[in-house]
Amino acid sequence: MSDYAVVYFTGIKRGFSIPSVLADFSIFGIDIEIKFYGAIIAFGFLLAVLFGGRMAYKWKMSLDKMVDVLIYGTIAAIVGARLYYVFSKWDYYGAHLSEIPQIWNGGLAIYGGIIGGVVAAYFVCKIRKMNYWNLLDIATMSLLIGQGIGRWGNFTNQEAFGVNTDLPWGMWSEKVAAEIMSNQELYASKGFEVDPMAPVHPTFLYESIWCLLGFFVLYFICCKARKFSGQIALCYGIWYGLERTIVEGLRTDSLYIAGTTIRVSQALSATLVLVCTVLLIVLLRKYTKNPQPIDGVDFFLEEQLKAEAESKNNEEAEVVDSEETVENEEAESDVQNN
Repeated sequence: MSDYAVVYFTGIKRGFSIPSVLADFSIFGIDIEIKFYGAIIAFGFLLAVLFGGRMAYKWKMSLDKMVDVLIYGTIAAIVGARLYYVFSKWDYYGAHLSEIPQIWNGGLAIYGGIIGGVVAAYFVCKIRKMNYWNLLDIATMSLLIGQGIGRWGNFTNQEAFGVNTDLPWGMWSEKVAAEIMSNQELYASKGFEVDPMAPVHPTFLYESIWCLLGFFVLYFICCKARKFSGQIALCYGIWYGLERTIVEGLRTDSLYIAGTTIRVSQALSATLVLVCTVLLIVLLRKYTKNPQPIDGVDFFLEEQLKAEAESKNNEEAEVVDSEETVENEEAESDVQNN
């Protein structure tokens, strides 16, 4: 298969040559290939980190603590994304255990990454004395940036597409057609058909636009209407879950609950929307009845600890001085009496 694809859209007469490989070279006899997929995801990750860092600075978060969350959260997200994918395809991986660590061959699920990162962040916040819900508010806005940009990696690979459509933005390429033809039996077992010669939904594009739009929506809420810690994280769950519930139903590469036609991510997304909506309504009503200031990002700011320590030392010094003054006055009184 060629390292590029000519992609056609229904409403555009010409085709677009889309390469899948960014660079191909050798160092000391070792062949190295950098794919656009990885480069685009890395770029999205970088922008997400930069935004998160900027927000952490504005909220006076400790840089050391932020780096700890980033390191452990990233590692856990990669592991979680892989395990989610592997468990969803256990019929295959159960018989090919040696392939489980081979993430370079593909097979990472965004929901697994989110779960892994969220769990790791919880424990880091617990150990480093950070406000977990405030951190999630920053992280979910950053995540939308990474997701919105990273989905274009799917475009360069010509993957994560949907069923047939006659809409003007319907997409077709030889890579897409080949993928559809090789999975006809799977599609039939799940109760739908896909014509390899007809355009398909570019579902990667739907999610990219939705996530980038969501970033601006959540950032606006954060700046203008944030009432409590964790509110932005709940809004993320509603915003992203709603899109995934709909778009996942169009995709041809969904992961399914074993032995069923229920799409794992679609069911999880619908549940996420329901839970986050209920929690958001309950907590907003609670805030309306009893408004409270939003907690700081750190439970114990270094500057605050230092100020408290200095204040305590000053108070102790004043007590000592006061006691010495009393003792001196008593001594002088005894001398005068004698």
